[in-house]
Formats: sequence, structure tokens, C-alpha cells
Amino acid sequence: MSALVHIHDTWKQALQEEFGKPYYRQLLNKIEEQKIAGKHVYPPDDLVFNAFNLTHFDELKVVIIGQDPYHGAGQAHGLSFSVPYGIKPPPSLVNIYKELRTDIGMPIPNHGNLEKWAKQGVLLLNAALSVNEGEPNSHADFGWYTFTDAVVKTISDKKEGIVFILWGKFAQNKAALIDGNKHHILTSAHPSPFSATKFFGNRHFSKTNELLTKQGKQPIDWTL
Repeated sequence: MSALVHIHDTWKQALQEEFGKPYYRQLLNKIEEQKIAGKHVYPPDDLVFNAFNLTHFDELKVVIIGQDPYHGAGQAHGLSFSVPYGIKPPPSLVNIYKELRTDIGMPIPNHGNLEKWAKQGVLLLNAALSVNEGEPNSHADFGWYTFTDAVVKTISDKKEGIVFILWGKFAQNKAALIDGNKHHILTSAHPSPFSATKFFGNRHFSKTNELLTKQGKQPIDWTL
């Protein structure tokens, strides 16, 4: 996996310093070592930076932070919480859909593909961008967290008025990287079945659109 392969030019420019750092080269080497050892790594190489390719830096409006790619066959395609068409929506996504129905009246979709959001400026960012099959968080210490922390910090420094949606303690820890005077931070429990009772009712989707509209930005069409 080349250090600069498969990432849109707007992000390549914004993050160019990261790609030259030793930790990033080591990260790529660690992933290759997993493959050489016979591990199945998800998502496929051409989808590792899918979130960045669908949501260009200059079109960014919203950031939703997840933790780890799905580790089942065919599930991960580079967008947090999302799965490709034809793959059953995982439990956390089912709960996100329930909140959307309550919040904005969206009918529950029969798929789990969130690309429509990404194409409207919603960066669906996982903190780690790769994983071994059947081994959650298996690449957590490879260097991805350093990279995605730099992504969040770069967005905070170079943009204004971005809505950051932080569900659960892991995502909320990223708030330290965000300038709350320039951006909007929405927090709640994670949509996982273990914490969904505290997730439901956060109305983050309608709140996000209110914040975007106040800035004169086009709101997100959350319907799928």
C-alpha cells in the first residue's frame, strides 16, 4: 500500500506532512506484515481511504467518529458505521436508524450504506482505518490513531464551523483536539446496544442541520 495511494488530492494536500513521517511508513509496513502472515485485512486497499475520497476536504461539513472498521467479511468499506449494499446493517447502525426515525421521521432503510451522507460532506471517520478479519482493534496500536488524530486536528485548525458528532467515550476523547470556539461539538452515548438507551433522543441529526443552516450551509439530507 503506497503511502499516498487512493486518497483525494484535497486531503493529500491538507495532510501532506503526515505521509512523510516515520510512524506512517511503519504503519504501512505493519499492515503488509499482517498480509504476509496470512491475515485477511479489511477493508480492501482501495477502500482504506474511502471516507476521504467521498468527502473532500473543501466540501467538509460534519465529522462522525467511529472506532474500528467492521471485522467481518464484506462489511468494511472505509466509512464508519456503514456497510456496503447487500450486507445486513450491524446493531449500532440499526440504532442510528431508529434515532433518525424518531428525530426526523426517516423510514428505516433496508440497507446499511451511508455513502449518500459522505457525498454531502459528512466525513465518516474511523479512528483506525484497517483491521484483521475476526480480530477487533487488531490494528489499534499500528499508528492509525496518530494519523486520525492528526486528521481531526487538521480539520479543527484549517476549517471553521464543522459539526463534530462524538458518540461514546472513545470518540468524546477526541474533543481535546477540537477548537470549540470555531466548531460545534455534539456528544452522547454510543449507539451500541450496550448504551443505546442513553443514545436515543440525542436528536443529533436535526441539531446538525440547525447548526449548518445558521451558517448558511446546505443541510444534510439524512434520508437513505
